[in-house]
Amino acid sequence: MKKYLALCFLFVFVISCIEVAPPEPVGPLPAERHLAWHDLQYYAFVHFNMNTFTDMEWGTGGEKPSQFNPSELDAGQWARVAKDAGMKGIIITAKHHDGFCLWPTKTTEHSVKNSPWKDGKGDLLKDLSEACKEYGLKFGIYLSPWDRNAGNYGEPEYVADFHEQLRELLTNYGDVFEVWFDGANGGSGYYGGANETRKIDNRTYYEWDKTTEIVRELQPNAVIFSDAGPDIRWVGTEEGFANETNWSVMRRDEIYPGWPRYVELRSGHEDGTHWLPAEVNTSIRPGWYYHPREDHQVKTLPRLVKTYYESIGRNGNFLLNLPVDARGLVHENDEAALMALKNQIDADFETELAQGKKVTATDVRGNSSAYEAENVNDGDNSTYWATNDSITAADITISFDTPTAVNRIVLQEHIPIGQRVQRFTVQAEIDGKWKTIDKQTTIGYKRILRFDTVEATAIKVSVSFAKGALAISNIELYKAPNFLTPPDIFRYAKGDVSLSVPDKNVEVYYTLDGSKPTTASEKYQDRFMLDQPAMITAIAVNPEDGKQSAAATRYIDVPKSNWKVISTSSGDLSTAWRMIDENPEVFWATDEKVSTPQEVVIDMGKTHELKGFTYWPIQERYPFGIITEYAFSTSTNGKNWNQVSKGEFANIVNSRLEQTVYFQKTEARYIKLKGVKVDGDDMRASFGELGVVTEVE
Repeated sequence: MKKYLALCFLFVFVISCIEVAPPEPVGPLPAERHLAWHDLQYYAFVHFNMNTFTDMEWGTGGEKPSQFNPSELDAGQWARVAKDAGMKGIIITAKHHDGFCLWPTKTTEHSVKNSPWKDGKGDLLKDLSEACKEYGLKFGIYLSPWDRNAGNYGEPEYVADFHEQLRELLTNYGDVFEVWFDGANGGSGYYGGANETRKIDNRTYYEWDKTTEIVRELQPNAVIFSDAGPDIRWVGTEEGFANETNWSVMRRDEIYPGWPRYVELRSGHEDGTHWLPAEVNTSIRPGWYYHPREDHQVKTLPRLVKTYYESIGRNGNFLLNLPVDARGLVHENDEAALMALKNQIDADFETELAQGKKVTATDVRGNSSAYEAENVNDGDNSTYWATNDSITAADITISFDTPTAVNRIVLQEHIPIGQRVQRFTVQAEIDGKWKTIDKQTTIGYKRILRFDTVEATAIKVSVSFAKGALAISNIELYKAPNFLTPPDIFRYAKGDVSLSVPDKNVEVYYTLDGSKPTTASEKYQDRFMLDQPAMITAIAVNPEDGKQSAAATRYIDVPKSNWKVISTSSGDLSTAWRMIDENPEVFWATDEKVSTPQEVVIDMGKTHELKGFTYWPIQERYPFGIITEYAFSTSTNGKNWNQVSKGEFANIVNSRLEQTVYFQKTEARYIKLKGVKVDGDDMRASFGELGVVTEVE
């Protein structure tokens, strides 16, 4: 018997030592430059150019180089902020559609060499590339094919200039990891003073084959971005997400700049012909360029965290835009938001739970140790668990010694041999029974799933469909802490108030007198009615460890349930309720092309003793009709009016926050706000929200 057992062990040992061939590649495969790009995951876009100084998103091309003059430009600050935020690189708008070049190019006079910045001796590309090297970041360039300044745009001579600009950028600034081509091409422009519309065939005009050859010749390790790549693709939206199903392959030859079926870019093509993974680009503000009016509209932490999980967590790379301001610095508000995101993601993935734990699988390729199940939690992404060729559905299970709290799973395929998984399920063993946590489709380079915390003795991943033998390189498990953010205080038109937080496991406590809440204060359960003025202060508390968020505070005045807009000088009266719906994100506006000051009249339903009024300007990305000078009147009967305040909303165009104006107390049932002067060329007025003050804050 002992001899038999020894022979068995020897047989198993010999079999395990026999080299087993890896799974056959499936579908299009990534190149080495793709693999390096996938590893970056998170990096910065910097939109900084002439538009920063003209307060525009798309310049006309008729701007003057003298307008480009940052006062404190510090590329080192950009690199430091990106590095501190956990980013791996920076892509800079070397030339946007207006044609202004951030380097002293030989191809045009419309560049920094003719600006007052550094007396015309500056080279921002050099400054930034050196800063990236100092901070260990990758350096990338955005070069707009469209040029609204160039007089020869539309002619073959411009294409030669465009290619020469590309050569300059790829020759003089060290290694470049990504070359970014925008899909916006052709249209109206200055064009050397012609001021006309020019159309080109964006599939052929730029000689894309030659453009690609230049990149491959000068920067062979760089990936090329556009709608159709040829290396990486736009994700089909600027809102910051990929679809849950996200293939890294597409039928690339169908796609071209301005491709109308752009929604398909969010998921890729399961039957794709080329490796064309998705880059998820969005801006930390509404606009891509810096606008002072958006200083209060930096994306919130919950929004940024959501974007992280819906980009990196859905098999994409996360390209987050930082609109550098006119000083030449990343704004303080943006930096604070970046660091909040960094701290939250670090906390979510602080302690990995799967490494070193027992792993079992229903199939192992050739029973070989080279493809054993333990490869998924060995901390080495170059090793992977694989199944036999005939096995395209299999389970892999990670077991714990004791029940363990888990709410995150990270999955990675071994993509050098292709993306395979088409459908999979995640289950948790709880008290001896299996509970389905999630059912999903693709994995790719990286998939991250969030779910409610479970106390599990094991986590099982079951692949039910795949294009070939499975090849899973990594499985990680985490217990992220409860997501602690200051509560969002929202008041509805009927007077009810909600206090919301993104994590349902977090508790909220509040007061109505402005004092700071404690866990002994009123605990928020559901919406509550508030029919009188109050200063609401709320905190979120993590019941697991007692940690508290910063306090959120909002003054609430009389409810608007009985309010009615009874007249407007122009505009659709039936939709005027939007200015009193308690939501400044929803606006109402008077008619266009009017020649008299615009006003609105509101019946508050009953008489109040007023001490002031409030006005929220429009919060749209492209605002219009913001009231800059006002007249506010009150009445007890709607006929006899008393003007109680008149003046200016100082800097409201650049700081679109709620404006509060106090005046001597007066009784009123009716209020009238007149836009004496509005920002813009016509007298149209817009209203985000109107309110009154009956108590002094």
